[in-house]
Amino acid sequence: MEQHPRIVIALGGNALQSGDAEPTAQAQLEVVRRTCEQIAQISSQGYEMALVHGNGPQVGRILLASETAKDVTPAMPFDVCGAMSQGYIGYHIQQALRYALARRNRSVPVVSITTQMVVERDDPAFQSPSKPIGPFCTEEEARRLEREKGYTMREDAGRGWRRVVPSPLPRRIVEIDAVRRLWDDTIVVTCGGGGVPVVENPDGSLAGVAAVIDKDFAAELLAEQVKADVLLILTEVEKVAIRFGKPDQEDLDRLTLETAARYVDEGQFGAGSMLPKVQAAMKFVRANPDKRAVISSLDKALPALEGRTGTQITFA
Repeated sequence: MEQHPRIVIALGGNALQSGDAEPTAQAQLEVVRRTCEQIAQISSQGYEMALVHGNGPQVGRILLASETAKDVTPAMPFDVCGAMSQGYIGYHIQQALRYALARRNRSVPVVSITTQMVVERDDPAFQSPSKPIGPFCTEEEARRLEREKGYTMREDAGRGWRRVVPSPLPRRIVEIDAVRRLWDDTIVVTCGGGGVPVVENPDGSLAGVAAVIDKDFAAELLAEQVKADVLLILTEVEKVAIRFGKPDQEDLDRLTLETAARYVDEGQFGAGSMLPKVQAAMKFVRANPDKRAVISSLDKALPALEGRTGTQITFA
């Protein structure tokens, strides 16, 4: 029996929302439909896959709506808002991908799993919030939110101010056994938004915490645990670049671990954008020297998988 390549795909924010459209559920669905056409094309080539998506804007808006309505109905805690974002993003992906696959005469089930991700209580990230969530606002609005709600607000890449929350490293996927059992005949949407972050109590129970896990690191952990052949990280650019945005920008076709580590030390990659993607890719190939990670844009996903574009990250 032919062994099809196993891949884990990490979907960037541009795969869920357009910066030019209103941040409504319908506008998101329209973007997801276009995204799923690309995913269905990959599936049609015989790849077995799982999908991981981000949720920064969505979980922020869910939390904002909940807090705004607190005088009418109790506000939901942050971890519950994260689970809600998994549900509605997963629903959109299931609906759109099922249709895109059917148009290609592929009868492959698509299932979303509300996924919990164990983090460590003493992770340093809890002392230094860094993950942007929710909508952009002005500096004046940011200062008001800091005073009134105790938020930590930070300017985000010249685009405005956003709330930031802790982003601890993922340590264990609680539902990994379910993902493995479904793998052979199902496309699983899992670890949405990096997974709902939980800590383990002494009695073995789990408790949600207010944080957002980086979806690229979650996808990397998933790729290791399902023994994926490729970790595919999709973002807005076709290739990783050094000296990004400068006249001498250089797009990279290939990165070895050694070269990638040097560029990381030089500060070539933005902390809130390309850096976690490169670090996740490095972690995957370090743990799997015979495998590769690929970073590219959504519209170049298939040719990047085939090695014709994108940045290919290898051990050496």
